[in-house]
Amino acid sequence: MSSDSPDTTTIPSSSKPPNDATKAPKRIVYHVETTGSYWGDVKEAIKRISVRDDLSHINEIPCARNSLLSGIASGVGIGVIRGMSASVFVASNWAVGTFMLISMGTWTICQRNREEERRRVQQVVEAIPKRFVKTDESASSSEPKSA
Repeated sequence: MSSDSPDTTTIPSSSKPPNDATKAPKRIVYHVETTGSYWGDVKEAIKRISVRDDLSHINEIPCARNSLLSGIASGVGIGVIRGMSASVFVASNWAVGTFMLISMGTWTICQRNREEERRRVQQVVEAIPKRFVKTDESASSSEPKSA
C-alpha cells in the first residue's frame, strides 16, 4: 500500500511476560495495513489479486500440490465412470463436484496435520531447556553425604 495510509497496525503473536529474560521475543505474525474503512480495505484487497501471479506461485502454497492432484485424479475417475452411463453434462457435473470435494477435503486434512505437527514441534522446543536445568534439590541429593 502507499505511504499515505492513515492507519498501520502491528499485531504480535502473543505478549511477552515482563520479567522473563530467558525467552526470545515473539516475532510478528502478520502486519495489517488499513485505509480506515471496510470498503476501502476490500477495494485494496481486490486490487492485490493477480491470477497470473497467484497461479505461478501455487507450488509454494502448503498442501496445494497434493490436494489438487488428488482432486484432479478423483474428478477424472468419477467423470469417466459417470460418462459411461449418463450424458456428458451430468458426467462433467459429477467430475467438477468430485474435484472440489476431494481437493478441499485433502487440503483441510493436510492443513490440520501440519498444524498438529507444528504444535508438537513447539512443545518439544519448549521442553528441551527444561530437560537440562538442574535444580538445587536434585544436585544436593545426588552428592554423597559424609557423617
